[in-house]
Amino acid sequence: MGLFVARWSGSGCTGTHRTNLSDSCKVAIVAALEREVWPLVKNWRRHYKQYEGRKFKFFEKNGAVLVCGGMGAEAARRAAEAVIGLYKPALLISAGFAGGLDPALGIGDALSPRLVIDAGDGSRTDSGTGEGVLVSFDATADSEQKASLAQAYGADLVDMEGAAVSRCAQMHGIQFMACKAVSDSREEHLPPVGGFVAVDGQFHTFRFLAHAAMRPWLWPGVARLARNSAIAAQSLCSRLAASTR
Repeated sequence: MGLFVARWSGSGCTGTHRTNLSDSCKVAIVAALEREVWPLVKNWRRHYKQYEGRKFKFFEKNGAVLVCGGMGAEAARRAAEAVIGLYKPALLISAGFAGGLDPALGIGDALSPRLVIDAGDGSRTDSGTGEGVLVSFDATADSEQKASLAQAYGADLVDMEGAAVSRCAQMHGIQFMACKAVSDSREEHLPPVGGFVAVDGQFHTFRFLAHAAMRPWLWPGVARLARNSAIAAQSLCSRLAASTR
C-alpha cells in the first residue's frame, strides 16, 4: 500500500471539527462484515444514514469512511453506491477476507491485488497498483472450487465482493484498490457457512453457531475458522491503518 499512503496521507476532513464528513472524504472502504475490520474501526465515529431507501452504518475517521455492506456482490454494490453517493471519495477500497488460491499463501497474508476478475462474466479491472490477481466468485469457494479458479484465472485470491466494488468505482470514475487478507488457505475445508447468509448479505452468526452446536463434527472447523478469522482481521486492519493516518 506504499504508493497509496504517499498519495493520500494527511488529506481530507478533520473529524475533530465536524461530524458530517459528506463531500469531503478522500478514502472510502467497503467491507462485508464488521468482524473483518473491527480492530480498525472500533474507535471510529459511527453515523447511520439513508441511501435509496436503505439504512447504512458508516464508520468515520479523519479523511476516511468505512461501510460494511454484507456478503456477496449485490450487497457490496449497494454499499459502494451508498458511500460514493454520500461521501464522494477520490479512492474506493474493497477490503476484507479472501480465500487463498496460491498454495504459498498462509493465514493472515495480506495483499493488494492489482487485477480483479469477475468469474461471472470474465470482466477485469486493473487498479494500476499492487500485485497479484483476485477473482470474485458468487459463493464461498471450497477447496475444489479454489483449485478450479486458480487454474482458470491464474488468481492468487478469491472473494465474493471485489469485482462489484471495482465496477462501481469504474462507473463513477473513481480510483480503485483492493486490500485482502487470507482467512482460509487453498486446501482449507470450511464449515457450511453459505446457508446462513441472508438476502441482504448479512451473516446470521447465532443461527450458524446454533446449527454447529448440535453437530460436534463441525466443532474443529468452526474453532479453526474463528482463529483464522481473528488472525486475518488483525493483518487486514494493520494494512488498512496506513490509509487512515
